[in-house]
Amino acid sequence: MDLETIKSRVHELQEQLTRYNHEYYVLDNPSVPDAEYDRLMKELIDLETQYPQFRTTDSPSQRVGGTILDAFQKVEHKTPMLSLGNAFDEQDLRDFDRRIRQAVGENYSYVCELKIDGLAVSLRYEDGYFVQGATRGDGTIGEDITENLKTIRSIPLRISESLSIEVRGEAYMPKHSFESLNKAKEERGEMLFANPRNAAAGSLRQLDPKIAATRNLSIYVYSIADAGSTGVESHSEGLNLLDTLGFKTNNERRTCETIEEVLAYIQEWQVKRPDLAYDIDGIVIKVDSFDQQEELGTTVKSPRWAIAYKFPAEEVVTKLLDIELSVGRTGVLTPTAILEPVQVAGTTVQRASLHNEDLIREKDIHIGDYVVIKKAGDIIPEVVNVITEKRTGDEKEFNMPTHCPECESELVRLEDEVALRCINPSCPAQIREGLIHFVSRNAMNIDGLGEKVITQLFKEKLIEDVADLYTLTKEQLIQLERMGEKSADNLVHAISQSKENSLEKLLFGLGIRHVGAKAAKTLAQHFETMDKLKEATYDELVAINEIGDKMADSVVTYFSQEEVMTLLGELSQYGVNMAYKGPKLVTVSDSNSYFAGKTVVLTGKLEQLSRNDAKAQIEALGGKVTGSVSKKTDLVVAGEDAGSKLTKAQELEIDVWDEERLLEELNK
Repeated sequence: MDLETIKSRVHELQEQLTRYNHEYYVLDNPSVPDAEYDRLMKELIDLETQYPQFRTTDSPSQRVGGTILDAFQKVEHKTPMLSLGNAFDEQDLRDFDRRIRQAVGENYSYVCELKIDGLAVSLRYEDGYFVQGATRGDGTIGEDITENLKTIRSIPLRISESLSIEVRGEAYMPKHSFESLNKAKEERGEMLFANPRNAAAGSLRQLDPKIAATRNLSIYVYSIADAGSTGVESHSEGLNLLDTLGFKTNNERRTCETIEEVLAYIQEWQVKRPDLAYDIDGIVIKVDSFDQQEELGTTVKSPRWAIAYKFPAEEVVTKLLDIELSVGRTGVLTPTAILEPVQVAGTTVQRASLHNEDLIREKDIHIGDYVVIKKAGDIIPEVVNVITEKRTGDEKEFNMPTHCPECESELVRLEDEVALRCINPSCPAQIREGLIHFVSRNAMNIDGLGEKVITQLFKEKLIEDVADLYTLTKEQLIQLERMGEKSADNLVHAISQSKENSLEKLLFGLGIRHVGAKAAKTLAQHFETMDKLKEATYDELVAINEIGDKMADSVVTYFSQEEVMTLLGELSQYGVNMAYKGPKLVTVSDSNSYFAGKTVVLTGKLEQLSRNDAKAQIEALGGKVTGSVSKKTDLVVAGEDAGSKLTKAQELEIDVWDEERLLEELNK
């Protein structure tokens, strides 16, 4: 055959096998026997091996697993992957429905979907081609697992339209794949996976994609990251668009007009749950209309327009062998139940939190008791109650200590708190936990510095506070257990890179009481430098929106300590950035921008900017972007296929711009 004929045959095979893949893995309706599929795949691989110039990135042959990776690269999600708030009973759902009704009125509907028990992932396409896949991570930063995701045959390597789009979904392991995998592991004498979710997560975090390719994973795609840019106006329309583009969505979804219909859907699937070919752990309920979603907004962690109903947890009985105490970074003493190992909701449980002394007294828990254990929301093990009739008299009452188990300092119970607390700032447990928090993903995000490495460094007296991290050398690190030269090099590089973090990362990492990640960003954005923040007064702090009395008092107290000033001086000396690097706050008084003080609504599909980019740029120039048009709206930017918002803007005689006019003003 001449080259043109070979090229044509390769293209024909690629198209044919892509269609067969879609029929088998997405539609569950294969049109050819497996033997015919395998024969055509072998022909394609042979031709592409002999003529690699005709191999394309979206070829079905690319699903067998690519090059082995050294490590996963970090990926920043342009649109955060928020987690969902949970509902555990009917009243939680009715309360959710009441909040929705109070916010948007009587005219709304829900989309109910099965909550797949897997690993949340993000898939990014450019001009129709799959270019990157990532884990959810902390919602802002995930890990690049593109090569592993390519091995999932229900993920299209090329969608049916030349769109640049990001979608979210749940990668999972079907029950039959899980059973086959564990059977093979058992035959090889290897440790078994506890449940399909752990197996899916472990498969997608393999550095060798060929391993992931053998695990027979699948995916259900459930949303578009910036759905408004596609022109669709509701979640249900977005799911239909995903179907059209060639993605696998879950067909068991249902649109419900009332909360009663939602409750009936939940009851139906609680009964049918065991018959599914995959694990689910609940039902996701979302407000359908995108306009209403925007009006409802989000909190720092989760959208207000969605909730996850978690199925009632499985309860089992086991023996409480002991109660162990640990000291957290804020000095709080936490008791933990040590249990006889028991299977709960598919995983082995050996520990459960007891929270505080009051809970132990309230539930009359003794060491040696038989207790009922469940997983709250199928995740966190907790002690439900004691089976007192099984007591023999050998059980021992538990009493909290009067002194810290780590440093022997006297424990105190602060006013209005139930927890006992160690207030010794030199307590080694608090310092160690503070170090672990400092390097964590939401804080300084030092890759490779996990709890085990921090514990080793602390034990070897190589670090005593966070500033000591920046003095570590490769020679010191290489002496640690399981630390090779390459790992030591990578860790030194990661520590050095963390010096460039924006101020809010450092603020959160320092562990100032009551200051979470969002508050840290608010403070960093307002004061811009550490020097200005540490001089801030209580009155200046409480004047900031979102900063309350307790937080302001905590910040002032923190920066009044001499040891804190010494620590900040050392960090600055080692080159750690002390300034905010994000978009600055702009007020009406100090901005000449057109947008300063104006309320803007974005609607329809923008071609050159994503909606999030446009929003960020407008807000950086002092504007406020909202989701609904009202008399208070100053400007509506209408992209392609703008719908009801544009109509309402015209009725209210509000200024309407197209994208070109917006870009012109942004570029000034």
